[in-house]
Amino acid sequence: MCKTQEMLERWCLAQGIPFKNAEAEEAYKRRTRRIADVVQLKIPDRAPITPSFGMFPALDNGFTCEEVFFDPTKAYTAWMKTLADFEPDTFQVRTQTGNVWEAIDCKQLLFPGRGVSPNSGMQYVEDEYATAEEFYDAFLEDPTDFMLRVHLPRVYGILKPLKDLPPIRDAFGYYTGLPVILMAFGNLEISGAFEKLAKAGAEMMKWADFSREKSMEVMAMGFPRNFGGGSHAPFDMIGDFIRGTRGIMLDMFRCPDKLISAMEKAVPMLIKMGLRGKKSGNPFVSIPLHKGPAGFMSLEQYKTFYWPTLRKVMVGLIDEGLVPMPFFEGENTSRLEIIKDIPKGKAVYRFESVDIYKAKDILGDTVCFRGNVPVSLLIAGTPEQVRAYIKELIDVTGKDGGLIVDCGSIIDEAKHDNIKAMIEFTKEYGRYR
Repeated sequence: MCKTQEMLERWCLAQGIPFKNAEAEEAYKRRTRRIADVVQLKIPDRAPITPSFGMFPALDNGFTCEEVFFDPTKAYTAWMKTLADFEPDTFQVRTQTGNVWEAIDCKQLLFPGRGVSPNSGMQYVEDEYATAEEFYDAFLEDPTDFMLRVHLPRVYGILKPLKDLPPIRDAFGYYTGLPVILMAFGNLEISGAFEKLAKAGAEMMKWADFSREKSMEVMAMGFPRNFGGGSHAPFDMIGDFIRGTRGIMLDMFRCPDKLISAMEKAVPMLIKMGLRGKKSGNPFVSIPLHKGPAGFMSLEQYKTFYWPTLRKVMVGLIDEGLVPMPFFEGENTSRLEIIKDIPKGKAVYRFESVDIYKAKDILGDTVCFRGNVPVSLLIAGTPEQVRAYIKELIDVTGKDGGLIVDCGSIIDEAKHDNIKAMIEFTKEYGRYR
């Protein structure tokens, strides 16, 4: 038995979950088996339905996004009401860490009621957080030093004093090295930053304990989590968080070799990032993809800069028994032949926008398809239109299995009746036996 199949089997057996009763345990095993079958391109009892809820549970149950973002108990109340209303095949309670984000003064996010509307989800603030001259040579020489003394002080306000730390590597190989570095900690701003970090860390531990407890409660009711870990494409890691879209697009022309070298350097780091979720027992690794669709780069650029290192990350995760679940945002029909180059029955491809006929024809014998009910349809359509779309989705991409029904993006705003139609119709129409 291969590693991925073995981990899927363990996930299905649900060892260590304190189920409420035998019925909940059987429901959990039935749901996980259903998903494990479609991932391995087997025919399940029916197509799984796993809506990717964003702030929908809050807005649908009378809360603002700001309330649930800063109060985990309100988030739990809202999400559990949504679970009771719809009973999908997987579910993840999204208790938020707004207090922690504020405590560390994160510059890359705007929060509900703090920069965006109280009824909006958090928004990412993209910028050029390091120039090409500041980033590539420093990152290639010592990634940890770059992150500690350059990137993190610019992204988190409480870490700004760390820019004045000497390189930690100066302590290497000589007994006087550490005492010299310790002088920096006599700087009140630097020592104060670590005191603030300790307070934020204590808050984060409280949230983590609460989140683990509530996740276990949901699983004990018979509902597996959507995924266990997360990672990124190397191109996105650099383009999203460090160089910005404009910066990395210029880098493809101005310093392509350094860009490729930096992405290769990031591959093992991003594999290890995905492995963090392995201890949860859930084999799925969420990988949101941002800068690879047709609107961002040519097909040749995709083959050169985007896919090779992304594939290495995914294969590295597969080799560890995990199931990478990349979310191809934007339009990706032109990429189908390229992304087919992945081990068979070991990954789940989620698409925001793609020609479902071509996707089934090209990828149907290689990967499980997840998606792609348009969120616009869930917001502005009718239950009849939702059912018609899902019928075609199941008829085409769900033929002979290999389909997990989901929306084409995160669900924040949507009509309650449309979500109900999406889930109930999939359960009724998506049966194979």
